[in-house]
Formats: sequence, C-alpha cells, structure tokens
Amino acid sequence: MLSSHLMRKAKTKSRAESHVSYQKPALRSDAFARALSEAKLCIAGSGGLRSLFERVAKKAASLPRQPFKENWPYLQTMLRLVRAYERGEYRQVSNDALIWIVAGLNYLVDPFDLIPDETPFLGFVDDATVIEFVAAKTRQSLDDFMTWETAGA
Repeated sequence: MLSSHLMRKAKTKSRAESHVSYQKPALRSDAFARALSEAKLCIAGSGGLRSLFERVAKKAASLPRQPFKENWPYLQTMLRLVRAYERGEYRQVSNDALIWIVAGLNYLVDPFDLIPDETPFLGFVDDATVIEFVAAKTRQSLDDFMTWETAGA
C-alpha cells in the first residue's frame, strides 16, 4: 500500500518536472498576466486584433531570430492566424487557443515586459520563452491552421 502511494507521488513529481517551463519567470510575471488580460479584451473589442497584428508584424521584422530558434515559424504562424481570424477568413480555432496566442503576441510587443528588449544579449530571452510556451500550448491549433492554409483556403 505504501509503495503504491510512493509510486503515485513519484509519477506526480515526474509530471510536474516535465512542466518546468510553466515555472519560468516570464510566465509568472505581471507582464504575462497583463498580456493574458489584454488578450481577452483584444479579442472582444473591435479593431484590437488588427492593431495587434500590425504592431507585432512591425516588431517581428526587426527581431533577431536566434533566441526564438525552432519556434520562429510558429511565431510567424501565430501572426498569420490572428490576421486570418481578424479578417473573418479563419474561425476554426478555439477561444482558449486564440487567447493564448494573442497573449503571447501581446507580451512580445509589451515595452514593459520582464526583460527590456534593449538589454544586450538577454532582451529577447523572455519573449522567446513566452512564444515557446504558447507554441507548445497551442501546437495543434497552429498545425491545424497551417493545414488549412496549405489546402488552398
């Protein structure tokens, strides 16, 4: 009996350790909490997504790709998805996934995020961490959108 309890506890700990990314400072920051709150307002409000798309597209054009590594294509996909959603061309995304994606993009353009972008070498580490988290959390939605795009929508 005791050994099965310890085994369950070990499994729970193992699962918790696999979600270490949730514990990264950028994801626990006031800036990320603000980005999530603003995401809900942005989706509900008129013109919010268009404005966000324009600000992120402009910023993404000058971002260094290296901190984002393999998540760079997903960042680009998030942008395209938001544009298509805002235009009414694509609506097959859950509200939860859209909120996470918009929150990640909000964080990216927030001048008061955890590490200011002007900080040498580290300025985009927190942004990349948030995009990595959002990409992992919404991977299926992003993949579904890319499938929709390539199907000649």
